[in-house]
Amino acid sequence: MKYFIILLLGILLMQCRQRHNKTLPDTLPRDSTITRQNAYSELFLDSAGMEAFLREEVENDSTKIYIRNFYNSRNYSFAWFNKDGLTVQAEGFWNLYDQYIKNTNDSAVYYRNLHQAMNRLMYEDSLYETPADVLANTELRLTRHFLYYVKAVYGPKANPEVMRWHIPKRKLNARVLLDSFISLQKQEWKPLSERFYQLRNAVIKYRRIQEKGGWMIIAPPTEKIRKGNRNKLIPALKKRLSAIDAYSPSDTTDLYNDSLLTAIKMLQQQFGLPPSNHIDAALIKELNVPVEERLKQMLINLERMKWMPPQPENCITVNIPEYRLRVYENGNEVLGMNVVVGKTANRTVIFSDELEFIVFSPYWNIPRSIIRREIYPAMNRSTSYLQRNNMEVIGYYSDSLPIVRQRPGWGNALGDVKFIFPNSYNIYFHDTPAKALFGRHKRAFSHGCIRLQQPFELAKYLLRNNPDWPEKAIRKAMNSGTEKWVRISRPLPVFITYFTSWADDRGMVYFTEDIYGHDKKLEEHLFE
Repeated sequence: MKYFIILLLGILLMQCRQRHNKTLPDTLPRDSTITRQNAYSELFLDSAGMEAFLREEVENDSTKIYIRNFYNSRNYSFAWFNKDGLTVQAEGFWNLYDQYIKNTNDSAVYYRNLHQAMNRLMYEDSLYETPADVLANTELRLTRHFLYYVKAVYGPKANPEVMRWHIPKRKLNARVLLDSFISLQKQEWKPLSERFYQLRNAVIKYRRIQEKGGWMIIAPPTEKIRKGNRNKLIPALKKRLSAIDAYSPSDTTDLYNDSLLTAIKMLQQQFGLPPSNHIDAALIKELNVPVEERLKQMLINLERMKWMPPQPENCITVNIPEYRLRVYENGNEVLGMNVVVGKTANRTVIFSDELEFIVFSPYWNIPRSIIRREIYPAMNRSTSYLQRNNMEVIGYYSDSLPIVRQRPGWGNALGDVKFIFPNSYNIYFHDTPAKALFGRHKRAFSHGCIRLQQPFELAKYLLRNNPDWPEKAIRKAMNSGTEKWVRISRPLPVFITYFTSWADDRGMVYFTEDIYGHDKKLEEHLFE
């Protein structure tokens, strides 16, 4: 029922993609098949009047063409009004816009004259007292304002590539949007992912907390507080938790009881802290981060969510600062595991690709940079280094640096299996002999590739429909000592992402450390 909203969104997003292109979009021909008998609205614009509006009130040439194309495709029939007044779509858009203004106080999209006109039309039923030229002007201003609104609210404010984000940006096609939107009945209009709206709702909630003065600072405990203890800090802690609806405001005692234990475990999940039954300084430190800083963190990640293309129902995702991999099937998480990612000096790249191969008992073809920095100096220090580490020289680079690989089997840095999604960054998933690292809270230790806590489980999942690869065959191949490549039947999309804040469908908000400093860089682009 919102045909033109979807069309306008598609037009705007095409505009965003072409903003660096000096070539203006083509002008569409006027669709003369639309008549007063079959038009969406009985009201029609005067083409000369529209051109005057574009000359006087629209500066950007591309925007002029997009508005002109929108009305050419409708043969100049109104989009926001019919003979009875505002259309359902107009009221829906205005309510959406009005709610956004109330929740964010974003003055960038506030247009006072249009706001006053719309309030009269919506609440005073003044359509029949409105002159035709004023009505036409309001129609065109609504169209222009919708374009500005969508660009401000749903469009990116920073260039992802400058932010080292190499996942292709979201691309929305007007025709695809129209097809998907026509199938909707009463669902809410959501041009971005559900994760975006979950986090945006959290932003609204935290802004209300900010408007009330934020939350109180809790003194850090001098020792761990355990269940059953009484402590003078606990009433303040309970009050703080009730501010974010994480605890009942009726309990103000100083006792660490079962209810508080449940809340503490939830908080540890939210902040990515190791699970425990006690209250310590690390937890209080996270709780004492000012609401203003949490809001910035959430807004930074809302920006990233605007960049994300639609996530397929079947895919693998890795969230680098969360140190977590998830496998989705039909939109549901079916496998999750901890991972080790690149250390600060060897950051894991943010990108997407498709997983195509499993390599059992792999060789490790050591990157040239690692040979230069680590392997070659070690070879010079000890003639037995290669033998002791199950390595061999298989050639030389043009500068006489040796080409070194590690044989399959004991001590191999890739463990017993690796998973290839071919890419120019030489990033892949793999097993590891250093299992103890998965027990660490912070797990940025690799040279850039992603080490898996449960590689066998991932291999078993990827080969689940292949009768040649039962569990026994997988284990045998992993321990054979002979490299074997297996192509999976259907390549699986992989997204290596970087989110330091997100929310779930319960309204629970999560925060992680900005391990690579990407938040700080994006903050400089988003906030003055």
